[in-house]
This record gives sequence, structure tokens and C-alpha cells, in this order.
Amino acid sequence: MPQTRLHVTTDAATADLLFAALEAAFEDDGLPISVFDPEDNGIKEVSLYADGDVGGIERRLCEIIESVGLQAVVGREVVPDIDWVAKSLDGLQPVRAGRFLVHGAHDRDRRRPGDLAIEIEAGLAFGTGHHGTTSGCLEMIETVVCREHPRNALDLGTGSAVLAIALAKLAHIPVLATDIDPVATLVAAANARLNGVSRYIETRTAAGFHDPAFARRAPFDLIVANILARPLMRMAPDMARSVRLGGSLILSGILERQRNAVLAAYAGQQLRHVRTLWRNGWVTLHLKR
Repeated sequence: MPQTRLHVTTDAATADLLFAALEAAFEDDGLPISVFDPEDNGIKEVSLYADGDVGGIERRLCEIIESVGLQAVVGREVVPDIDWVAKSLDGLQPVRAGRFLVHGAHDRDRRRPGDLAIEIEAGLAFGTGHHGTTSGCLEMIETVVCREHPRNALDLGTGSAVLAIALAKLAHIPVLATDIDPVATLVAAANARLNGVSRYIETRTAAGFHDPAFARRAPFDLIVANILARPLMRMAPDMARSVRLGGSLILSGILERQRNAVLAAYAGQQLRHVRTLWRNGWVTLHLKR
């Protein structure tokens, strides 16, 4: 059945910010969202595809556009059925973050000697390295691991397990990778096997720190959590209890305007701010206990 494509054209930084906001807003709806640079000139087009009456979706889209400070007219066109797997792979270019290279199977030949290559396909779980929060976490992981040499780690809200795989490949340490979504947990386990690090990574479906797996593995030398600002703030006491004295937290999924509120929540738990990475309207934080 033909779909309607709603689309907006803007500069690259705003397009990436809008794409991330749309992903969060329409996550439960399962609507395909894409961003690409048709002329390779730094001007990107963000598209959202939907079936049937799109009036309500277009209104939500306009509200989100306004929320990221963009003034733009939303275009609308009817398009034929699309092979979304093929389209995702066409647009999924390898991403470098420090020593890490995140790529799909179709780009294995892009790996170079010395790369810590992580193969992730666009699919059912968040985390291909393209989002500013994921690439920010990868860069921060490399810095923290090389300086602090953690012996065990937690990847909270693992999604595709790209961050857990990065930890395992870089540090060769046990990593507990948890997610509230059982589908994501299955995808994470499959990706760990695909990347040859399943012996290091335990995947677990868990809604919170009450799960027995946390008590069994804590305290952690390093906790990585790329989720959203509000749940990060709610979990600040649990995070503080679960990281060892002298250990580190890497937190992301935080908009620039939410940074100070998140830092305040963790300062209240005696965790100090070490560094902030800024990526396309998002931040990644390094905190220490």
C-alpha cells in the first residue's frame, strides 16, 4: 500500500537533532524515519513515512520541528512501497569514533588494520553508531577504559549492544548488558556472537536495578547508560550504589538543555563531573564516584 512521506530540509546539525527527536517521539509507533544528504553539500532531508491519514502525525511533526528551534515547511508526497531493509543498508555508512569502526556487513572491506570493528545491522534495536549519543559514548569509553582499566562493566539499556561490544573488544572484561525490551536483549546477544565477544557479555532483560543480576555483578568499575535524561535522573541513587568507589559512569541520551539537571541529580549522590562531550545537540557525560 502506498505511503505518505513527510519531509523537511535543513542544515546537517539541525537535521541530526530533528532525526533523534523524531526517533524518540515516534518510537512506539514504529514509523520509518530517514535522514540523508541528497546533494552531498551539508544540507540534509529528514523524512517520516506513514500509512493512511497522516494529519495527526503531521501535527506532531510540526510540534517537534518547533521544539528543536527549526522554522520549516513540511513537504508531503505519496510514495510506493519501499524495501526498508535495503534502504537502511544503502544509507548506513560506516561510523568512526576513536579506534572504533561501526559498520554493516556490506562494509566489511572498509575495516583498516588497528580498527576495533563492530558489525551492527540497522534493525530492531537502537544503536548503530550514527546517533550522536552512541558515537559520543564510544569515544568516551575509549578514553575512560584506557585511563582507568576497569575490570567489570554494566551497559544499561544496551539496545543493539554496540557499547557492550565496544567494552568487550577494547578491555576484554565481563560486561552485563541489560535492556527492558526482550527483543533488544535477543538482538544484543546475537550481535555479541556475531562480533566474537559473547564470552564476555551477559545479556539480560531487566526493568531496573532490582533484578538479581545487578546484585550478583555489582559493584561495577564502569557503568555506561545511553538512555534518556529523565530515567537517568530517577536512577541516580541506584547508579551511585552500583558503581564502586573510584569507578566511573558514562551517561548519554541527554539533550544539551538537560545537562545541568542531570549533573545536579548525580552531584546529589556525591558523583563528580569529569568531562562533557557535545554532539549535534546531545551530550555525553563522564562522572566519577
